[in-house]
Amino acid sequence: MARKNALGRGLGALIDDAETERSESKGGILEVEIEKIEANPYQPRTGFDEEALQELASSIRELGIIQPISVRDMGDGTYQLISGERRLRAATLAGLKKIPAYVRTADDQAMLEMALVENIQREDLDAIEIAISYQRLIEECNLTQETLSERVGKKRSTISNYLRLLKLPAEIQLGIREGKISMGHARTLVNIEDPAKQIDLYYRIVNEELSVRQTEDLVRRMMNRELSRASEKEQKKKELAEAFNHLREGLARLFETDVQVRVNEKGKGKIVIPFSSAEELEKIIEKFDKLNG
Repeated sequence: MARKNALGRGLGALIDDAETERSESKGGILEVEIEKIEANPYQPRTGFDEEALQELASSIRELGIIQPISVRDMGDGTYQLISGERRLRAATLAGLKKIPAYVRTADDQAMLEMALVENIQREDLDAIEIAISYQRLIEECNLTQETLSERVGKKRSTISNYLRLLKLPAEIQLGIREGKISMGHARTLVNIEDPAKQIDLYYRIVNEELSVRQTEDLVRRMMNRELSRASEKEQKKKELAEAFNHLREGLARLFETDVQVRVNEKGKGKIVIPFSSAEELEKIIEKFDKLNG
């Protein structure tokens, strides 16, 4: 499958008017050489799930970078990472030599914040571009969701709904950007926890041209089935626990010792009949002999 162009023009132009003159893009999105990017010394996160990184790397190979990283121009031809270390690591694993990045100067935070807040209301921005803008304001301008709500004149719940879109698989985020599904569809998909099921339903929405209402009904039925299965599983687990307890009590009475019944989630286990002396063991054996009578 040919790699898709994951970046639109709308978000890249968000801060054009707020930056000082730059040689290539006035501080918009640049293709930065990965080897020239140094880690952020203030990054609090030190552990990354290797399997998840490999999955993200595979997604990047197929779909490209959905959300650019942010870097600071150090003025000597190198850049310092501001946010997006997981994306940077995955891009490296994917074999990329360059990565799209928002390039900032050391003193442009206030200007960036003003530009993002002013331009976030633009009508030509798609839901993912808006979500990324909110995320940038939170990460790079140190705004809380409550403060951000005041700055952009949106309810905090609205901001949260946009930010949740960034948790969707890259394939679905691209679908949102390309207009294949609406914000309403996407918000419904967020309610599904399993990414594989999210993607399956996404393609069903696209192929069957499902409305938001139809999608909501479908997700509701899926969740009800899962709740029903979970309830049945829990009931079965409870019944088995009662059966095992009944067995344990019966064996404990029979052998006159504290019998233990251990069972794992797969149904495998063992019965332990403890004894503290040779005499107790002989009594247990005698009881076994009587049972086999």
